Amino acid sequence: MSISLKPGVVSGEDYKTLIYAAKEGQYALPAVNVVGTNSVNAAMEAAAKNKSDIIIQFSNSGGQFFAGYGLEDSSEAKVLGSVSAAQHIHLLAEKYGICVVLHTDHANKALIPWVEGLVHFSEKNFEKTGNPLFSSHMLDLSSEDIGFNLSESKRLLETMNPLGMSLEIELGVTGGEEDGVGSDDDIGADNPLLYTQPKDCLRAWEILSPIGHFSLAASFGNVHGVYKPGNVKLRPEILKNSQDLVQKTCNTNPKPLDLVFHGGSGSERDKITTAISYGVFKMNIDTDTQFAFAKAIGEYTNENPKAFLYQVDPKDGTPYKKLYDPRKILRNAESSMIKRLDEAFSDLGSSGKSLAK
Repeated sequence: MSISLKPGVVSGEDYKTLIYAAKEGQYALPAVNVVGTNSVNAAMEAAAKNKSDIIIQFSNSGGQFFAGYGLEDSSEAKVLGSVSAAQHIHLLAEKYGICVVLHTDHANKALIPWVEGLVHFSEKNFEKTGNPLFSSHMLDLSSEDIGFNLSESKRLLETMNPLGMSLEIELGVTGGEEDGVGSDDDIGADNPLLYTQPKDCLRAWEILSPIGHFSLAASFGNVHGVYKPGNVKLRPEILKNSQDLVQKTCNTNPKPLDLVFHGGSGSERDKITTAISYGVFKMNIDTDTQFAFAKAIGEYTNENPKAFLYQVDPKDGTPYKKLYDPRKILRNAESSMIKRLDEAFSDLGSSGKSLAK
């Protein structure tokens, strides 16, 4: 019997159903970092076009940008902007006819209050509707001691689980920098932190799985951004070894860990396919979509240079309003981002597999 879900933002059991379908169907969902309505709408349009479900996520600075840099309290802006974005997606996702997982990306130790602030809004939304505002949050304490990482993850999951929310954690270090979290100093094939130890994944399973649902970003050499070929070495077999260890030790079903692939931009397709076969259901994409969005703007301005120097042509009086209209420029950027996401849905095998009915 085919599985189907109501279109819109999913959480709780529906989110787990989405993950189950992806792992069983040997595909993954793109997790697209967005910063405003243009990138949010492009992500949803691309998912609808490809008949795929999607994960839409905000970093802390993405949330702040959504609120506007005019707000003086940046901490408040990070929370309110993320909440505003979530409300926008809740309003429109059902109309796009897709299932959307609403997620926040990397939050290190300093950003725990941001996550807690968002959980507070989910609590208020749960009281009104029976559903949280967000499907899940990520707590990235990979640069901290693993004991602190897992104890804080446990504390937050205990708060989030009753709301039907999931927690994403990171073990090991995804190299590079993502919106102020991490460092380019991490990059290098000789850095052991880029490769998560299976025993640490087992420890996370034993601590967190009795509390609620969690997903795991286990590092296997992946790096944020597009990196020079050969600078790092992807070793997806680490994911298989981690799955096998948890299954054997805890007597679980095969591939018990719900795994996440960070730093997906620029990765080789064969490595993506292998990672999916080992239980990856989610792959982050940010750098490539940013470039696609910006590239279209650059091309458009180069094709119409006078429109960005004059309102009216100084020689023949031609008005340029139709060319410099922001809607024209930004729509080109959205279309370029959608085209890049077409590739992502194809690479991940999720095209035509939306559960939304």
